[in-house]
Amino acid sequence: MEPRISLVTLGVEDLPRALEFYRDGLGLPTTWTGDRGVVFFQTSGTCLALYPFDKLAEDVGEAWIGQQKSKFPGITLAHNVREKEEVDQVLNRAQAAGGAIEKPGQDTFWGGYSGYFSDLDGYLWEVAYGAFDFNEDGSLKIT
Repeated sequence: MEPRISLVTLGVEDLPRALEFYRDGLGLPTTWTGDRGVVFFQTSGTCLALYPFDKLAEDVGEAWIGQQKSKFPGITLAHNVREKEEVDQVLNRAQAAGGAIEKPGQDTFWGGYSGYFSDLDGYLWEVAYGAFDFNEDGSLKIT
């Protein structure tokens, strides 16, 4: 397996509402409208997809159909920023789009500054600033 994550898919309850949150609220670029039952966002590195929760469970397999999503599934998504002020700007943008700030921006134990918001389906996003290096495409450089 190559060291790459190509796509992260979020199972959502309401595809048009989720599309509006990510496209219009957060400003993620897409040409997809949801009319094909899925939405893809082109981001630096890994792409993001939105797909109806029940359809995603069905795609995984019969044993997953009808399963309930846990409030905390043990996974978070992260958006790293280049300037400290951007953390609060992104958190506020998410809140204005209907998301919830779960943890306001604050100094971290590792010397950075970060906070968390949840989207309309409860998926948790960390927004973080620190001594990060970025590749030319905007993806995070891990050294």
